[in-house]
Amino acid sequence: MAKKNNNINSEDIKYIKLAYEQAVINIGSTQKNPSVGCVIVNNNSVISSGRTSYNGRPHAEANALKEKINFKGSDLYVTLEPCSHYGKTPPCIKKIINKKIKRVIFSINDTDKRSKNLAYKKLKKNKINVKTFLNKKFAKNFYQSYFLQFTNSFPFIDAKLAVSKDYFTIHKKKQWITNVNSRNVGNFLRSKYDCIVSTAKTVNVDNSMLDCRIEGLEKKSPTVVIIDRTFKIKTNLKMFKDKSRKFLILTQNSKNFKEKYFKKIGVNVIKFKKFNFSLDEKYNIFLYLKKLGFNRILVECGVEFTNEILKNNLVKNFYLFKSYFKLKKNGKNNSNLHLIRSLNLRYKNKVKINLNGDSLYKVQL
Repeated sequence: MAKKNNNINSEDIKYIKLAYEQAVINIGSTQKNPSVGCVIVNNNSVISSGRTSYNGRPHAEANALKEKINFKGSDLYVTLEPCSHYGKTPPCIKKIINKKIKRVIFSINDTDKRSKNLAYKKLKKNKINVKTFLNKKFAKNFYQSYFLQFTNSFPFIDAKLAVSKDYFTIHKKKQWITNVNSRNVGNFLRSKYDCIVSTAKTVNVDNSMLDCRIEGLEKKSPTVVIIDRTFKIKTNLKMFKDKSRKFLILTQNSKNFKEKYFKKIGVNVIKFKKFNFSLDEKYNIFLYLKKLGFNRILVECGVEFTNEILKNNLVKNFYLFKSYFKLKKNGKNNSNLHLIRSLNLRYKNKVKINLNGDSLYKVQL
């Protein structure tokens, strides 16, 4: 196992942070592979950078090292331990050695047993200096969803909800509660997940696309999973017109005419004997989604479902968009917001972002 190297300077910290700026770009869009960032430095200047490609390959180091320049004697900063195994592509360790990199700095060891703790030994054997565990605390949080893949635990689940200033979730006369600034941030937030979970009740009422309507992020619209116990999903929803995306409907009922229709338009219908959200049940839908390869899940639905997953301690981060105005008689709720209002929504939870009057709170649970 790599031993902690305490010889850390401000330049190393600066460059590893730049590597994370690369990694965050494709988080949620690299399938089962982690989103990694890489920066290569020579003579105190960045000469190349890379990140894990969309859908997971090539890896960040490979993308950074593909430039036709001389990398000999350079320092390579990477957010996660470079891979050492042969898979669908050669190991990044081999590319690093062949390019005659002088020094490798990374934040945290991989938890994939094919590469875990191997980079340090192999790099040192090839006379490459190695500095490890730089920004390790940040790395543990950043790679939380990836590390959960290798455990029996639930996948990484976040949730978001929008409310008025007086805590109503439904506007009787309009579709939206929050303003366009909040909705744009919500669209951007979606791009950081590989799966959005909603309910038939929510999508039937909202008729939302649940996509990333931001220029340049369209292809990062996640797969949509709709929980529909009684198979009441409408067939004419706008989202189903987007043939570039994947949709899954999880149900307990059989309605042959609907199944045939959805199969025809490319929507996958999966039937369960039962499903629920408690921690100890065999048919938990989130464990099922993890088996399908979804590791970063955003729940976007009404209060009832949100209360259920909060009550069962399934949520890592809860995002609350709060409008600047009160709905009063124009507002209503289909369920009690007591649990959500009891969250520690104080000033310290408020995200520092200008939403033109609206507010965004992020609560780590």
